[in-house]
Amino acid sequence: MRTQALLGGGFGAALIIRPRTVLRSVGADPALPGLVLTTRVLGARHLVQAAALGLAPARVAPWAVRVDGLHVASMLALAGLPGLNPGYRRAALASAGVATALGTGAFTTHARSSSAAG
Repeated sequence: MRTQALLGGGFGAALIIRPRTVLRSVGADPALPGLVLTTRVLGARHLVQAAALGLAPARVAPWAVRVDGLHVASMLALAGLPGLNPGYRRAALASAGVATALGTGAFTTHARSSSAAG
């Protein structure tokens, strides 16, 4: 679970410290209104979740999976809006992909540790 916390925290830090670089890397335009601020807020969410996951993995992992799942659903819904600027769509799909990976990792690790304990 520590790996999941480190990955999520590292990603969150990158979103806060270098949002424009991250956005450009997924083909999104950092000049789009609100995109850099939203990216930083998402980075803060990842940092808080990673810290909680690192401190209390057994208690936090099930909630982390749910939060990531809701994030994926919201990003896919946003990406599917007709007329959405392609830059926003790319950012939303990239965010959904990362949340899917982090949530799947947390779920898998938690499931393994739960079955080993029980």
